Amino acid sequence: MKRIGVMTSGGDSSGMNAAIRAVVRTGLEYDIEVFGVRQGFLGLLNGDFHKLTSFEVSGILQRGGTILQTARTQDFKTAAGQAKGLRRLNEHGIEGLIIIGGDGSLRGAQALANLGFPVVGIPASIDNDIDGTNMSIGVDTALNTIIESLDRIRDTATSHTRAFIIEVMGRNCGYLAIISSILGGAEIVSVPEREISLEEIHDALVSAYVRGKSHAVAVIAEGVSYKTTDLVEYLESRGDVGFEVRLSILGHVQRGGSPSAFDRLLATRMGVKALEALREGQSGVMVALDGPEMTTVPIEKAIGRTRPINPSYFELARILSR
Repeated sequence: MKRIGVMTSGGDSSGMNAAIRAVVRTGLEYDIEVFGVRQGFLGLLNGDFHKLTSFEVSGILQRGGTILQTARTQDFKTAAGQAKGLRRLNEHGIEGLIIIGGDGSLRGAQALANLGFPVVGIPASIDNDIDGTNMSIGVDTALNTIIESLDRIRDTATSHTRAFIIEVMGRNCGYLAIISSILGGAEIVSVPEREISLEEIHDALVSAYVRGKSHAVAVIAEGVSYKTTDLVEYLESRGDVGFEVRLSILGHVQRGGSPSAFDRLLATRMGVKALEALREGQSGVMVALDGPEMTTVPIEKAIGRTRPINPSYFELARILSR
């Protein structure tokens, strides 16, 4: 291989730039030209390719987001869109493609692999919902951001004897919520995999108040069946919580920011491994962290199910919330 492409797709996550940098500089080591595809699959269909040099990836290691940008398009889900994408790659002489992103991005990668085009995926999703890898790019940075926010909110909660409902990201996977609740000292956590009812949340907050606590925190993943605004209204309507109840939705602040040391290292190792996998003739695989080792797994395995949360975390959260 003498010319490959790299693209980021789906939601951004801190560490994507580190992965891009690793791909480009490893390509230089093997005398391989690396072309960046701007705006994800939309850019692929539009033929928005740009050669990446060592200079262009200099200074991006510490930057959040993605210098290649990202965009979603429904067109690539069709057979016609996939054929067009394959045509664009051939027009630019691209011999292999590295796709950095989450579940939807990996599904697009699998579609190209099914057409016979060499593709390697790199998992990047702050939800840590991609199966086959212990960790995805961006998870650690997002967790650090959430925990810092929880610590700050706890200070004001204690000062005013309040209960805070904290909504964090996690539409289909509650990993961020369960881990941040443990590390942030929350009294209760509700996630899609193990949802806690409004009544149970009410009882937990009342119990914390009766026990003499000066504050209480409930961490709620955005993917639960009820809205956090409805939860606050319910708690206020009961009138016996004891605490003043406030809501804080962290939102997209969880996505951005300079990647942590862990994410920089993870993304760098994955970028190097992805390019080496292409050189070895692998396709339809995703780079994965397996314990301390970097390996590859079939993309079909990665997209076959949402990565489950370790059940022991739920018991840990319950015990430590007392």
